[in-house]
Amino acid sequence: MQAKGAFGEGVVRIGGAAAIPAVLRDHGVDPAELLAEAGLSPGLFDDSDNMIPFVSLGHLIAICVARTGCSHFGLLVGQQGGPASLGLVGFLVQHSPDVETALRTLVRYLHHHDRGAVPTLAINEGSAIFGYAIYQPGVEAAEQIADGAIAVACNIMRRLCGPDWQAGEVLFAHRAPPDIGPFRRFFRSPLRFDAEQYALVFPAEWLTRPLAAADPDLRRLLQKQIDELEARTAGDFPHQVRRVLRTALLTHRAAANEVAALFSMHVRTLNRHLRASGTTFQHISDEVRFEIARQMLDDSTMTLSEIAAALDYADASAFSRAFSRWSGVTPGCWRVERPASPGGER
Repeated sequence: MQAKGAFGEGVVRIGGAAAIPAVLRDHGVDPAELLAEAGLSPGLFDDSDNMIPFVSLGHLIAICVARTGCSHFGLLVGQQGGPASLGLVGFLVQHSPDVETALRTLVRYLHHHDRGAVPTLAINEGSAIFGYAIYQPGVEAAEQIADGAIAVACNIMRRLCGPDWQAGEVLFAHRAPPDIGPFRRFFRSPLRFDAEQYALVFPAEWLTRPLAAADPDLRRLLQKQIDELEARTAGDFPHQVRRVLRTALLTHRAAANEVAALFSMHVRTLNRHLRASGTTFQHISDEVRFEIARQMLDDSTMTLSEIAAALDYADASAFSRAFSRWSGVTPGCWRVERPASPGGER
């Protein structure tokens, strides 16, 4: 367990997973015993501001799934979360003037809560797509974490728009679980598995809804605290590029000049900053693409052509060549040789 207030790449506040002990007890499992098995401090859940490495959270949840036999463990944890579980960022979200500002605030600042994934918001032909994508490599039970995150996102929308709010469709970037009943009961919306991303899809007009309970004065105070956090973490430029790239790849706007424009700089300046940090744009781009590709191969039944299109390759052959260069094996061999994800099926 990292110290309270610790902040580095690949860590997450425990507040988003605060329901793990309760869900374990509901399944007859002693949380203290399981934390010891996972090599984590028994006091991890005593303070929602405690930080845990993102990889350690994935390992913990994988053990939880194995011990409880519950294939929707992540969903059960996430459906007990909401804006308050996101700490300072969640409070800032709740005091936004309208739904769009609230969601864009979450997209802009969630890295102060979660340094292993990125939220996304896109508007396409009258539909809003509010998503969550893990970019931290080597995470066990990634599909469980993402299921929980989409449940939290749904609770955020219900908090902002009213308890009866429903998505037009809920997307999951993994194959259908053995029992989709818990997903149907919680989301109360059409579900689509084997999608390109994890996301809530809903009419974009919801974004204009004002938040009557928002307090402008409190928001200014919260914004000041966020700005101070931003100033302390401004030097981690490669991490910021990884976050932006994960979103840019999903929207097919991941060229170096397009990413540079998002930082209001020329591509030469972007490259210079990355070289000063000991990396390159191409290296980070390959890392992010490789991680997305592994997740899609491991957790979904998407074809190689579909994955190639999602990652903006010309065709499946181009994707296969790149994947073989990264991993030493073809995508097909990778998919055959990998074991089933915790709680999933092959």
